[in-house]
Amino acid sequence: MLAVLDASDPSAGAAVAAVPDWFAAWDQALSRFRDDSELAVLNRRAGHGWTQLSPTLWAVLAAARAAARLSDGLVSPTVLSALERAGYDRDFAAIGDGRAVPAGTAAPAAPWSAIRHDPRRRAVALPAGARLDLGGVAKGWAADTAVRRLAAHGPALVDAGGDIAVSGPRADGTPWPIGVADPRQPGEQIALLLLPAGGVATSGRDYRRWRQGAAERHHIIDPRTGLPAATDLLTVTVVAPSARVAEAAAKTVLILGREAGLAWLAARPYLAGLLVSEEGRIDCTVNSSFELYKRED
Repeated sequence: MLAVLDASDPSAGAAVAAVPDWFAAWDQALSRFRDDSELAVLNRRAGHGWTQLSPTLWAVLAAARAAARLSDGLVSPTVLSALERAGYDRDFAAIGDGRAVPAGTAAPAAPWSAIRHDPRRRAVALPAGARLDLGGVAKGWAADTAVRRLAAHGPALVDAGGDIAVSGPRADGTPWPIGVADPRQPGEQIALLLLPAGGVATSGRDYRRWRQGAAERHHIIDPRTGLPAATDLLTVTVVAPSARVAEAAAKTVLILGREAGLAWLAARPYLAGLLVSEEGRIDCTVNSSFELYKRED
């Protein structure tokens, strides 16, 4: 996490100091790795009727449904069981890069559209088997929410585990410089974004990966198969109007692969992407909302 306010008055310092408490409260509601989280309680009630939600979980589940609609279901909140079958059944620090885990049986994820919701009661009903993982969309939502709160005190940037939200230009009117990591060379940058507002997120299979039998696995699940996505892309970075849209779009393009992913971005001119393929090919799409400087090898 990183939270920055480009302001010098005392209220700005107090606002930044409150950010860890916001994230701690959101983690208590949204983490799939805490047995006592609100999300864990909801997942245990799958197939057992309606559950009333807190404003936080209701808002993030709404963001997850929006991501599913944007991606035609490729980014689905109902992939938790598939993630666990693939071996991602604990915090990644406990798995470790390259560690072998037992093989599981693959099955398509439960359809996200089967989740029933009642806005009047702020309640949802999960069908049997539809257990939720909100990790990616929750990061984007948290970055957007935190930057909106901070913006009352001045220009703000929040980086929630790589999902970055920017409230507007810095105090001097210049955009925020945001480096894009090179997945092939740890510690190096492949490009520099100059972002005046909006969000940017990267989805990739270069870090969270492990072995399951003879297969290498990663954490980006294709809900159509219930398996880690078979894709020719290594990482995808997307600039969007918000961090949560950028996060969903980056994951969509990664699952689609290079050719279909570029076409998907081209059909949505409010997005821009930087795609790095398995063999190191780099493709960029652009729009007018930011400047990009690509490193020349």
